[in-house]
Amino acid sequence: MVDSPAGYAAWVDGAGDLVVLDSKVWVGDGTITDALAVRDGRVIAHGAGARNLVGPRTRVIDRAGELVVPGFQDAHVHPPQAGRNLTNVDLRDLPSRESYLAHIADYVGQHPEAAWIVGGGWSMEHFPNGMPDRVDLDAVTDGRPAFLFNRDVHGAWVNSAALALAGIDAATPDPTDGRYERDASGVPTGLLHEGAAYSFEARWVPPPAPADWQRAISTAQQHLHALGITAWQDAWVTPDTLAAYRALAADGRLTARVVGALWWDRHGDLTQIDSFREQREQGSGTFHPTTVKIMVDGIVENQTAGMLEPFCDGCGGHTGNRGLMYVDRDVLLPAVTELDRLGFQVHMHAIGDRAVRTALDAVAAARAANGPSDNRHHIAHVQVVHPADLRRFADLDVIANCQTYWAQHEPQMQEHTVPWLGEQRAELQYPFASFLRTGARLAMGSDWPVTTADPLRQMEVAIRRIDPDQRDNQPFLPAERLTVHEALSGFTSGSAFINHDADGGTLVIGSRADFAVLDHDLFDLDDRLADATVQCTVSAGRVVHGDP
Repeated sequence: MVDSPAGYAAWVDGAGDLVVLDSKVWVGDGTITDALAVRDGRVIAHGAGARNLVGPRTRVIDRAGELVVPGFQDAHVHPPQAGRNLTNVDLRDLPSRESYLAHIADYVGQHPEAAWIVGGGWSMEHFPNGMPDRVDLDAVTDGRPAFLFNRDVHGAWVNSAALALAGIDAATPDPTDGRYERDASGVPTGLLHEGAAYSFEARWVPPPAPADWQRAISTAQQHLHALGITAWQDAWVTPDTLAAYRALAADGRLTARVVGALWWDRHGDLTQIDSFREQREQGSGTFHPTTVKIMVDGIVENQTAGMLEPFCDGCGGHTGNRGLMYVDRDVLLPAVTELDRLGFQVHMHAIGDRAVRTALDAVAAARAANGPSDNRHHIAHVQVVHPADLRRFADLDVIANCQTYWAQHEPQMQEHTVPWLGEQRAELQYPFASFLRTGARLAMGSDWPVTTADPLRQMEVAIRRIDPDQRDNQPFLPAERLTVHEALSGFTSGSAFINHDADGGTLVIGSRADFAVLDHDLFDLDDRLADATVQCTVSAGRVVHGDP
């Protein structure tokens, strides 16, 4: 690669604002260099050309032997909700039911002013049959109502005070898009599934104030920057979080580039598209609300994923349950067609093979009606994909938005997923390498706070299909492993492509200066990428994490 093309001669006349020296720089376009210069938030030179741009006021990052990569981009993440947990009851990474209760009790004692106890992050495997009980929560919440989402945000744990406030008892019918877990006598146990949780939160849990949403996003941004993330797509933007993002972008506090996916109301119809058109006009600066998020189905663990064939019963037989489709086919196809016509990107959640197929059918309908587009529609999670549908991703130009950390042997997979899928269907999960073999594009997202936001840990799982904390485990469906280059590209240029970010995902000359400095060369770690640590993160030429 040339150090400073003639087209940039005037631009690079003078010193750089920031120069990286003596590091291996993975540019992202197949080239490697050893120095990088930045001015006005953009890459202006590589190699010798960059070294010649060190002036008396240039900020220099000189970390010999370290690796510089383009800033990571998370294609599916929930920063407002994650930040809200971080500033309330955060149960992520705690090891047991007892530790959850101790943490909740500690929070309650330290916050006597809190009218509600809110937060989340609990895991199913820490409770008998995966189901927490209101009685346990009653003992540690001091009579105050409590609402705690689980780690995948498809269920919530509430206490007796919350159920009483909402008037939910044995006579209360289940909503059409969810259910109340009940004991043998029909009394709700305190576990709300899917729509039962969402409608409860919307009606009864006091929403955060505008300043609280801004604080939650800022807290989450700090965490993401510390992991080398400089851009993301928020997969659940509501009018309240839209306003918070706008406020942060307006005064420069949103130092990441963010695409907002506006939330499709599963109970609504196509008339809601008019409100999305209005909200799209409210983007500015680093915030771009140009996408619509549609939840097509639920999840495998509570048997709400949309499946082509019924779920197994965990004992060698089958149930009559094929899961739920939250948006009917006769609504989804015209919705995607109209959104595509209006230039929206559509971001669809699809876990089960029936949901994935229906989401692909929706894009096919849009292509037939509108012709090709550059809207870059994508399907997130793609957990169970029928082999007949793999090639359709490339044929329809649909991007597979992969949450790679889930592709491992862990308690939830073994106890609450495989038994409902059955061994044969379980082997169709997370087909990352198959997507690439059939010509599809890959992007990567964490779904944080569902699981870790750390791209290095997620990429290690994509490459090894093993939990980084349990490296002696057997790999999960190892034929679907990715290479280091494929995983790194997924979290940089792949996700930048989904985000319509022509200036991100690489460090070519002229690109936005988003990058992370790592303390190890990822290509020399024997696929153990989680051993590396982000030392410094730069977003648009500004150091947003670490001390260079």
